[in-house]
Amino acid sequence: MSGRGMALDAEAERVELTRAVEGARRGDEACFAAAYRIVQPGVLRYVRTLVGEEAEDVASEAWLQVSRDVGRFAGDGDAFRGWVRAVARNRAVDHLRWVRSRPRQVAVPVEWESYGGPVVRDAAEVVMDALATACVMRMVGALPPDQGEAVLLRVLVGLGSPEAARVLGKRAGAVRMAAARGLRGLAGQLGCEGVRTAG
Repeated sequence: MSGRGMALDAEAERVELTRAVEGARRGDEACFAAAYRIVQPGVLRYVRTLVGEEAEDVASEAWLQVSRDVGRFAGDGDAFRGWVRAVARNRAVDHLRWVRSRPRQVAVPVEWESYGGPVVRDAAEVVMDALATACVMRMVGALPPDQGEAVLLRVLVGLGSPEAARVLGKRAGAVRMAAARGLRGLAGQLGCEGVRTAG
């Protein structure tokens, strides 16, 4: 598809989402379902980067809150998309706090070979994967909150500056600057102070 065709599709989706949101605010369930259908895939991808396998449960909690509060929402389709992501982010943060407060268990995946017997993944590999993920999240968590969130959304989630800015309720330039500072901070934690970072 050409760039123009993709732009037309994106514009048509924005118009459809704005209409659906207007109907959902009036209590129209079909409109709410249409808004959900448009926004949910992106929300689920975003939440999955924050909480992993628990993403569907966390996204469901976010949508439950959105369904309760949509009547008070004011804005177009783009604003709605940002609002839903902000709600999802808050639910994800709550979930991560809850997880940190509980004892952790490491599940060891089991694979089945053609002979039918279980083959357990090397324990060292499982531990190293868990440590690498935990280490990255701990390093990002050690950054000032605005920098950590900017790095998470811009680098780990892959959102553009405008979209990340909508989620965080900030200007795109402020998000770019916070991400650049956060990346410099991470480079410093790794002993790579001379590394240049792109905002």
